[in-house]
Amino acid sequence: MSVSKNQQIQQRKDAAIARGMGNLYSAFVTKAKNAELWDAEGNRYIDFGTGIAVCNTGHSHPKIVAAVQKQVKNFSHTCFMVNPYEQGVELAEKLNALMPGDTPKKSIFVSTGAEAVENAVKIARAHTGRRGTIAFTGGFHGRTSLTMALTGKTAPYKHLFGPFPGDIYHAPFPMAIHGVSVEDSIHGIQTIFKTAIEARDVAAIIIEPVQGEGGFYAAPVELLQYLRELCDKEGIVLIIDEVQSGFGRTGTFFNSERAGIEADIMTMAKGIAGGYPLSAVVGKADIMDAPLPGGLGGTYGGSPVACAAALAVLDVIEEEKLVQRANEIGAQFEQRIQAVAKTYPSIVSDIRIHGAMIAMELVHDGDAHKPNTELTQKIIAGAQEAGLILLSCGYYANVIRFLPALTITDELIAEGFDKFDSMLAKLLG
Repeated sequence: MSVSKNQQIQQRKDAAIARGMGNLYSAFVTKAKNAELWDAEGNRYIDFGTGIAVCNTGHSHPKIVAAVQKQVKNFSHTCFMVNPYEQGVELAEKLNALMPGDTPKKSIFVSTGAEAVENAVKIARAHTGRRGTIAFTGGFHGRTSLTMALTGKTAPYKHLFGPFPGDIYHAPFPMAIHGVSVEDSIHGIQTIFKTAIEARDVAAIIIEPVQGEGGFYAAPVELLQYLRELCDKEGIVLIIDEVQSGFGRTGTFFNSERAGIEADIMTMAKGIAGGYPLSAVVGKADIMDAPLPGGLGGTYGGSPVACAAALAVLDVIEEEKLVQRANEIGAQFEQRIQAVAKTYPSIVSDIRIHGAMIAMELVHDGDAHKPNTELTQKIIAGAQEAGLILLSCGYYANVIRFLPALTITDELIAEGFDKFDSMLAKLLG
């Protein structure tokens, strides 16, 4: 029996790369353009995942490609902490201005979302002189030791990797369809203060305004506003993790804008640089300046190539009105997913639309308390044959998440969802 090109590369990958770094699809990409991918055998896919919300501006956007090519011709690395460059300064100025709130801001650059979160906690500790951090169940903040401790989901992120750093505590995250209210979250925080660590020993509270891996549940405005008031009262640093929800993804530049609050620190990554490794910690200047010189940084943090890409991303988002486009995309997906729910009412318990951050929760018998993990896995497994790239997530691993590029055309949305409908019809008979 002949082995396909994709299978050949998969066999080589299995032999060369540790199994912990698995891959969802055996479709080895050779080319990508906007919202389409092509694999080693020439198969075409409509991409509803964008590298996990990274390519908000689509794959290989010509303006980003041009900016990167120009920068590479000049230089690719000097280390921002040794010989800095104007691109990094300009990007910091723009991110400082974009972060919600009137308080003067400052930034640092690192390479990944996990690094951004880890540095945000470091800065909070330096500023407060305190030790504790409160996060939320279902949250995802990264794969380093500290960020795994912050993450509120065990498999596959935490299993086998303990022990984790101490002084990390979790409060329940509101999920109305699962019976967890804002009041439950507030009570959980107050219980932590009474039973585990006093408020005066807590350096930071960190929250995703829309949980990514947790299932695209949005933090209610009243919870975000409560956290702002609580942190002001107790001298706690409020960290808003916008790694997955930022850069226009949810129909506002940053999702936490909807609550009308100003974070003390915000973490940014994923959509920041069109696929080039870059992340940022942006926050109130007096807090950001708490660490001493040399206390923050990293060899590759603020890569000049990634900074050039990020500046182009900001231009594209503004010129092509991609924040507005995210809401238009969400409306089209909502119409199609509502049709699925009408056709198969017993399998869809909830649809969550936050701009182009879109979730469909699958269940048995229409019961939110009976997660349909099996069907979710079948849909993901069947996507490659259907010509789609899809992702799942969720506290119970039963959520299909759609993260299309904000540059995707209406025609590709329709074609991609037609493929999804056909696949679902085959699976459900």
